[in-house]
Amino acid sequence: MKTTSAKATGGLVAAFLAGAWRPSPPALDFSAADFERIAPLLLQTGAGALGWWRVRESELQSSAAAQELRQAYRLNTLNSRLNQSKIEKVFALLRSAGIEPILIKGWAAARYYPEQGLRPYGDIDICVRSDHYENAERALASLDPLRFSVDLHSGFAKFGIKGEAELLARSQLVTLGQTEVRILSAEDHLRVVCFHLMREGAWRPLWLADVAAALESGPRNFDWNYCFGERRQARPVISAIGLAHLLLGAEIDCIPEAQRFNKHPRWLAPTVLNEWGSATPSMPSRHAVPMLRHLRRQGDVLNGLRHRWPNPIEATTTMNGPFNELPRLPFQIGNSLFRIGVFLKHLPKARHK
Repeated sequence: MKTTSAKATGGLVAAFLAGAWRPSPPALDFSAADFERIAPLLLQTGAGALGWWRVRESELQSSAAAQELRQAYRLNTLNSRLNQSKIEKVFALLRSAGIEPILIKGWAAARYYPEQGLRPYGDIDICVRSDHYENAERALASLDPLRFSVDLHSGFAKFGIKGEAELLARSQLVTLGQTEVRILSAEDHLRVVCFHLMREGAWRPLWLADVAAALESGPRNFDWNYCFGERRQARPVISAIGLAHLLLGAEIDCIPEAQRFNKHPRWLAPTVLNEWGSATPSMPSRHAVPMLRHLRRQGDVLNGLRHRWPNPIEATTTMNGPFNELPRLPFQIGNSLFRIGVFLKHLPKARHK
């Protein structure tokens, strides 16, 4: 029986999702067999609703796989309404404590899609100034953890942004329900979704669609000099935009010709396609079994380390390395050693839980 490689399957996912974030995606020319093969992967990685948007006007719309994607779209639409009311409550709670939060990813990314239900999100990602972080934690502690899932971030360093002053000055208020929420400028939003994609090893197709949607929806006065920033800071952003263009067909005419990227390392796109075509992407498999459990199972430590080996994209981004043709092994070792250090630091506390 002929088997399909993960890379080839990932290529099918990329071809299927090309232009899927647009109000009118391009015509779909896809075989039923290939669609049946990738539909479970779309559902598994949160791109099910986006898959329905892509297939809804094609000959495949009545297939069983298409109906599963349609159910995901309906569920996402319902959840988006529920989540919006939760976001309003979180903002009201933090503001009552004298804290002005900024909403990132999630709903902020869904705004760039034709419909909110196309871009699912679970956590409410909130950034606050570093000196407000502890007060924000205390305020959010009053929320029911079974109903509210808030991912609170101290500043923006996690997303490759060190300077906060201009970012905060450029942020904007937009209407959500009965309130106004603060979100990033178009330039900072694109930087954040690019960096998040690359830091997480680009294992979810939905995250690259976020990049494509933000890229094609930017205002005419989009400041590319500010968006790219310093050369080292721009590396993950430029690579993410290049992947969106190469794999999903995102338009890059909006980028000034002098600032466009010309060449990407040969390992970059294959790494993404291998992740997309795998039944067990690297990042989710890492969290399937806690490392502490591997330690408690005699002889299972190497298996735990194997599942936590970073892919080249994650390793290069987190170690602030250049995206070139040189081997990725040094960055992968560096990333692994750093995470081992963090794990050992928290190990005594984890053993007593």
